[in-house]
Amino acid sequence: MARIAGVDLPKNKISEIGLTYIYGIGRTTAQNILSKAGVDSTKKISELNDEEIAKIRSIITSELKVEGALRSEVQMNIKRLMDIGCHRGIRHRRGLPVRGQRTRTNARTRKGKRKTVAGKKKAAAKK
Repeated sequence: MARIAGVDLPKNKISEIGLTYIYGIGRTTAQNILSKAGVDSTKKISELNDEEIAKIRSIITSELKVEGALRSEVQMNIKRLMDIGCHRGIRHRRGLPVRGQRTRTNARTRKGKRKTVAGKKKAAAKK
């Protein structure tokens, strides 16, 4: 099992897909890394030799910000938005969707489980 940037890559996946298990690496970035390393992207992770893994590891560490460093940078960016009090920061603070989605319905992922609000009671009918 190959371990790159603190992540165990799955053995049975092709290398292009396997690299996407690392936070901060998508399909396009994985293709670019493999082409720079001179590794066939259709090779499975288990078929890679130590030299190829070392090349991939060196490219990732030298050129990309991944895993913990990237996560902390993203969190710092969100904290900065909240500190300056911009619209996006306020939405983050309140736990609402940030990018203009509707909130009257949907938005359950950001808002959490529904909190039922009691309906208005009808006035008692007078005789």
